[in-house]
Amino acid sequence: MLKPRETVRTLPSYHPPLAGRQGLRLDFNENTLGCSPRVLDCLRRLDLEQLAKYPERERVEAKLADFLGVTAAEVLLTNGIDEAIHLLCETYLDPGDEALIVVPTYSMYRIYAMAAGAELVSVPLSEDFQFCLEAVRSRITERTRLVAIANPNNPTGTIVPPEDLREIARNAPAAALLVDEAYFEFFGRTMLGTHRDFPNIFVARTFSKAYGLAGLRAGVLVGDAEQMRSVRRVSSPYNVNAVALACLPAAISDQAYLQQYVTEVLEARSALERTLAVAGIQFWPSHANFVLARIGSSAAESAAFVEQMRKRGILVRDRSADHGCQGCVRITLGPRAHTQRLLRALQETFEALGITQGASRP
Repeated sequence: MLKPRETVRTLPSYHPPLAGRQGLRLDFNENTLGCSPRVLDCLRRLDLEQLAKYPERERVEAKLADFLGVTAAEVLLTNGIDEAIHLLCETYLDPGDEALIVVPTYSMYRIYAMAAGAELVSVPLSEDFQFCLEAVRSRITERTRLVAIANPNNPTGTIVPPEDLREIARNAPAAALLVDEAYFEFFGRTMLGTHRDFPNIFVARTFSKAYGLAGLRAGVLVGDAEQMRSVRRVSSPYNVNAVALACLPAAISDQAYLQQYVTEVLEARSALERTLAVAGIQFWPSHANFVLARIGSSAAESAAFVEQMRKRGILVRDRSADHGCQGCVRITLGPRAHTQRLLRALQETFEALGITQGASRP
């Protein structure tokens, strides 16, 4: 009888709650406004021949390399950051190797590492979700072959200082260090370029968040040219679809549109944090396009909050299942009009749940 590998049979599943997402989508950190009009124009100009041919990513990789200030040999376009994670696991992990992650964080690091047969080493953030270099450094061993760190982190929005990331790369020279910069546009600091001093550093970016192209599944992985040659060996030559390849140059060309959206998101983030502070709700200052807040001390309280917001047409994400996040919800930010709807719904939900302004919350 055919059976999957043991590592696959015991693999934890990731089931994002995608069904029935009716309302303002503040639950998946997506761009809630949409992509640049230039991208829509590009979509309208697509012809039958473009869709009939196998996609060729090299030309777009060259443009993206120029945009990022690196060489084409250091760049690989991927099917979202998810594929970048998968490729690094396939390239560098053997069964029995160790993959180190800092929790809570993005679930796919764990899933892809375990699928490759690696042993997962989870290092908790501090109680206030701050990164502790010494805790990570103490768990690096001769078997460590992958370290995955989101910067800013999801779901906390907290960051890792660049000097700490360099120290990890220095302490784990035989490990691939993935710096996942999915939320770079809302933070503004990058590790791009450090791969020339530390060839074990890889930087991943996505066009799903700030650029509003989550449906096209486009990301990019940047690393040392010699290392990237190995990563390319396990990548399909047709991994990024023709529609995404056609639209990416248009997306990166409209930086004015991007910056306007980011500016409004940062304003919204500040407004949400002020509102939470007035209500006495614990939150963690964020460097991304979302804020994590502890609504109560139990999963039941966060679930009630999510349901109350849903009734008001606002979708937010319950993160109680994440390490250390019991009673927490994550709220995505968008442009001004969406922020006004969010803040109105928040006030109504606070009243419905008996959360009074200035009350002390756990």
